[in-house]
Amino acid sequence: MAKNKKISHSEIISSYMNFVLENNTPPKSVYAFAKAANFEESEFYNYFGSFEGIEKEILNTFFNNTLETLNKSEEYLTFDSRSKLLSFYFTFFENFSANRSYLLLVLNNGSINLQKLRTLNILKNSFTKFISELNIDTLDFKEQKISKFQDKAIEESAWMQFLITIKFWINDNSASFEKTDIFIEKAVNTSFDLLNTAPLKSVIDLGKFLYKEKMNSN
Repeated sequence: MAKNKKISHSEIISSYMNFVLENNTPPKSVYAFAKAANFEESEFYNYFGSFEGIEKEILNTFFNNTLETLNKSEEYLTFDSRSKLLSFYFTFFENFSANRSYLLLVLNNGSINLQKLRTLNILKNSFTKFISELNIDTLDFKEQKISKFQDKAIEESAWMQFLITIKFWINDNSASFEKTDIFIEKAVNTSFDLLNTAPLKSVIDLGKFLYKEKMNSN
């Protein structure tokens, strides 16, 4: 009987994705998976605690690969926050589309609420950190608590927009997913237009003026 081989972290990920694609379902147990891929069950636990753990890491790998590709571009590093986010979206979903069959199985074809899908937890942390580092132009509040709330609101709304885009991509049957590209451009541009601080500052200044006038008249 042939001795089971040693297996690396990346090989386990590759074997898991292949298993899901070939069987149209995740493995029933770590034992069955290890046996099919010809490695010791204990090797799996050297890297992952469960299949959920490996699925979380695979999804986050798409994020890491996207940023790695973008950061190799000198042009990308000169972009403003809007252009960086657009570049991220286009590159990320290009990677997603190259692995669509696997992702549709893991994401259940969007049949469940993506917001409640625990396998997206690590991806969410990475994505919201990325958003926080884009230095998106926002209102300059003097109160630290208000500024933190504003930053958190932007991160959460960006994550919701990201989930909506994933859902749109799942349901997109257009050639080369061109409708998803159009959706990305319109959604990102709209969100940045809504964050345009100049008109909002004017509204706040007017509100402060009216409030002071009311207080003085009393």
